[in-house]
Amino acid sequence: MEVHPPSERKTVPTQSEVSRLNDATFSESEFPEFEPGPMLPGLDIEVRNPDIPRGRMRFALFDFDGTISLIRAGWQDVMIPMLVEKLTALNTGEPEEQLHALVEGFVVTLTGKQTIYQMMRLAEEIRKRGGQPEDPVAYKREYLDRLWQRIESRVESLRNGSLDPEQVRVPGSLELVRELAARGVTLYLASGTDIEFVRSEAELAGVAEYFEPHIYGALDNYESFSKKMVIDQILAQNDLHGPELVAFGDGYVEILNVKQAGGIGVGAATEEYTREGINSWKRNRLVQAGADIIVPEFRQWRQLVAYLMAEEPYGGEQHAV
Repeated sequence: MEVHPPSERKTVPTQSEVSRLNDATFSESEFPEFEPGPMLPGLDIEVRNPDIPRGRMRFALFDFDGTISLIRAGWQDVMIPMLVEKLTALNTGEPEEQLHALVEGFVVTLTGKQTIYQMMRLAEEIRKRGGQPEDPVAYKREYLDRLWQRIESRVESLRNGSLDPEQVRVPGSLELVRELAARGVTLYLASGTDIEFVRSEAELAGVAEYFEPHIYGALDNYESFSKKMVIDQILAQNDLHGPELVAFGDGYVEILNVKQAGGIGVGAATEEYTREGINSWKRNRLVQAGADIIVPEFRQWRQLVAYLMAEEPYGGEQHAV
């Protein structure tokens, strides 16, 4: 494989470094900036691990929000201020900037898990400061109410046809999903968002048909669902071996989980507002989680699929999008 090396870069994280991320939260200093890895020639596809066994994909697991759907774009701008507000109300004397950094850290680290985990962490932080937290479910409901105020018009516009679903999808994601389905790859969709919203929004985004009946999301009993559980189910029920499963996601949870299972992780460092370019913040966490490949979005879906399937040529000139 020909790649273009950078002048210098950090090494790929070891398995012990990757495992350290599971069920943990970290400060900003523990997410170092990684120099760019080799790029496929003429493409925006960063290859962090050129030694992955290619050409064996049979199943693919996709995250939803931020990987395929942008319907909930900006959710962090709702959740983080709300959680900071709850901590500020305790009047502990901590600077708001310090509380913001704390909340931002655990919200980002828990992204990909069910929303309830972020609310459980809020309750823990309130308790640490001598406060009496509400039930995390109450915090989750308040957050969802606030988020709905932000995205209601977006959802209604999709329902009445005044908004093109392409505008709320990560570029190239539909084409990627279609191509994999056409090649006989079995597709799974797993999200930390509540299952009823995942199903509804997958329909609105125009992708549900490619994943049915394998659409998963958060349940009222949060211990009954996790992305790791979905991955374990895929492997067990289909007699899969690691590289036959590829995960696509913009959060470290799905990448971490698939790497722990021996699969291949494709990190999507998407810019959710502009729908183009690479989000360096996401990218560093995806690298830290062990992503084998990093893309800004999926505009170069043809070349990405060709590379994963070990088909050459896969360069930009041969497969112009």
